[in-house]
Amino acid sequence: MPTTELTEQQYGGVTVLVGADLGAYPYANSVLVRGTAETLVVDPSLSLVGAAPPADLVLVSHAHEDHVAGLAEYNVPVRVHEKDLAALRSREVMVEGYGLPPDAAERTDAMLRDQFHVRDRPDATGFEDGAVFDLGGRTVTVVHLPGHTAGHCGFLIEPDGFLYVADIDLTSFGPYYGDVGSSLTAFEASMRRCREIGVRWYGTAHQKGVIEGAGEFRRRLDAFVGVVERRDASLLAYLDEPRTVEEIAEHRLVYRPHVEGPHVEPVERRTAVQHLGRLIDTGRVTEVEQGRFRAM
Repeated sequence: MPTTELTEQQYGGVTVLVGADLGAYPYANSVLVRGTAETLVVDPSLSLVGAAPPADLVLVSHAHEDHVAGLAEYNVPVRVHEKDLAALRSREVMVEGYGLPPDAAERTDAMLRDQFHVRDRPDATGFEDGAVFDLGGRTVTVVHLPGHTAGHCGFLIEPDGFLYVADIDLTSFGPYYGDVGSSLTAFEASMRRCREIGVRWYGTAHQKGVIEGAGEFRRRLDAFVGVVERRDASLLAYLDEPRTVEEIAEHRLVYRPHVEGPHVEPVERRTAVQHLGRLIDTGRVTEVEQGRFRAM
C-alpha cells in the first residue's frame, strides 16, 4: 500500500521532501522553496498525498506519474515545460507517450488514475528554458534538460546554489530514454549541460538524494553516463553476427532478464533503434541487408 512517509532535509533555504523508500519509484523526492513573497513546490510526489505543504505555485520537471501524484492536492497555478504541457493537461496524452500496446495502455491509464491520482490539468501552463520565478529574495530558474522526456527540466535555486536535476537521477539503472518522445542524443547533451553548472548542491528525484559539491556530482554523473557506454558495448558484442531490431530488443539493453511486463519490449525496441542509429553514424555498425545489422 502507498505510504505518505515523508522526511524533510534542509539545504540553505531549500527544503527537500524525501519520499518513502528514499524516493524510489513509485515515490519521488519533492522540493519546497520559500521566498519572502511566495512559496513553490517542485514535483509533488505520491508521499505528498494527504501531507502537502501549502504553496502558491507548483512546478513540474516533466509529465510522468511519479512526479505529479500529489498534484491533486494543489488548487494553484501549475507550470511545466511547453513540450510536456499536453501530457500534463491530459492523462490520455501522458499514457500515449509511453508507447504501449492498446490493452497495456488501458491498464496503465487505470493505474495512473487509481494509484497515482493523476487527473487532467487543463489549467496548466507552459514555460521555456531560462524562465525565472522570483519568490522574493530567492529565484528558481528553469534549466531545460530534455532526453528523458522532450520537456524534462531541472531548476536552479539561488542564492542557495541548489540544482534540482530530476530524473538525471544518477542511479545504477542508468539514463532512461525509452518513451516515444525520448532522445538519447538530447539526454547526453543534458548531462553535459549539468556537468557545466557548478553549484553547492545537486538534488535528484530518486534514491541518490542530494549530492554536495560539483566534484562529487561530476564523479557520479560520469558513472551514470557510463551506463550508456556499456549499452553501446553490449550491443556491439551482440552484433558479432547480423541481428534484427527484434532480436536486439529480446536480447535487452535496458532491463534485466527477470523483468517482465508489457512495457519491456517497446522500451527495449526504442532504445535499440537509438543505439543502432548512433553506432551506424559513427561507422561502428552497418546494415548488411534489409533490417539486419552487424558490427564493423
